[in-house]
Amino acid sequence: MKAAPRVELLWWSGCPSHKTARAMLEEAMTGLGLDPAGIETVQVVTDADAARERFTGSPTIRVDGRDIEPPEEDASPALACRVYFRQDGRPSPLPDPAQVRHALEQALDHA
Repeated sequence: MKAAPRVELLWWSGCPSHKTARAMLEEAMTGLGLDPAGIETVQVVTDADAARERFTGSPTIRVDGRDIEPPEEDASPALACRVYFRQDGRPSPLPDPAQVRHALEQALDHA
């Protein structure tokens, strides 16, 4: 049996999309037979937290320590809402659901 990947949801209270991101993540995990109760939720409160967590915006989803959409190299840690780009190029406050599922599938393939 493959080990479940480590899944983290990092969020900042000033950004309202973290609840929808969690629901999206739970749905993707359930669809792959993973227990969404294993999601590690980390609230980023201070600039020091953001720096320590390499947090470039809310919500951030990491699977096995890897951001599902790595930020630009020059991105600074910040208490801010994050911008993702959907597969069709549109900006969004949430990652594309297919991107979330793909990150989970890759982790399972490498477990």
